[in-house]
Amino acid sequence: MLEPNLFKVCRHISPDCPVESTIYGYYPSLPGNAFLLAWFLVFLVVNTVLGIRYKTWTYMIATTLGCLSEVIGYAGRIKLHQNPYSKAGFNMQIVCLIIAPAFFAAGIYLTLKHLTLCFGSEHSLIRPKYYTWLFICCDIVSLILQGAGGGISATADTYTKQKSGNDLALSGIVFQVFTLLVFAAMGAMYYFRRRAANPTMSREALHISQKTNFKLFMVGIVIAYVGILTRCAYRISEMAPGWRNSIMVSEIDFMVLDGAMIAISVFFMSVFHPGYCFPRLGATLARVKGDGSSKAMGGDSIGSGEKLSSSDGQVQP
Repeated sequence: MLEPNLFKVCRHISPDCPVESTIYGYYPSLPGNAFLLAWFLVFLVVNTVLGIRYKTWTYMIATTLGCLSEVIGYAGRIKLHQNPYSKAGFNMQIVCLIIAPAFFAAGIYLTLKHLTLCFGSEHSLIRPKYYTWLFICCDIVSLILQGAGGGISATADTYTKQKSGNDLALSGIVFQVFTLLVFAAMGAMYYFRRRAANPTMSREALHISQKTNFKLFMVGIVIAYVGILTRCAYRISEMAPGWRNSIMVSEIDFMVLDGAMIAISVFFMSVFHPGYCFPRLGATLARVKGDGSSKAMGGDSIGSGEKLSSSDGQVQP
């Protein structure tokens, strides 16, 4: 195998600058990357429309930023298909495809707060509003690390700088995996604490828990979570050995374990959208306050909605 010609001045494929000397060592697939670009473009539109329709503003911002990043990233890979030495193409895909899943993870993090508010905040280890603050802040840290690392790698003119960028991006992905695992642990703890208490359910909780849409929403969130976690595990194994390792130069591995995993995740996050599957996360669910008045709440904003207790309107056994 030829050694990667990372920093020699190569602008196009030539006898002195073969494709094997590029960082990835291949022409990215035009059909595969064009399909994924179109896929994420469709769901960018879908999530924008659904977000406006159901006023799930924070969820919409998270999913649309994720889709937009994926679109830009795959546009970069298409440029690399046209010219594997394209600096612009490499920069677009290395930055955007690294950070995109963090936005989708942010959409998932929003759900735990509203689940605890709906089914009983008294079983939660922390106040529900802190779930969103905690995990979104962790997600921002992950985004900064990954974005900075991708940026350094994209602009590096020496191997040392490029390795530093790779290591920084890798630390962001590792931190993202840690955050995802903590999120799952706290969600599981809430579930088992509530199950052990076997409390009386509020009317809202009973109504939502019996709806097929809500069950599909939960299945979709779990599948999306597994998809994002799988992709992060792949990225760690891809980046940890350094540039041009056997995993990094396999496009099949990338397309399956990165592209397909995130495509599946955004599919389930969009098809089983909280706007009609879990309205508490949006602004479409009217609730009866203690004074008998009804009010629609913007439930997916980071700090909103905690004043409503799940004990209001309990259904007696």
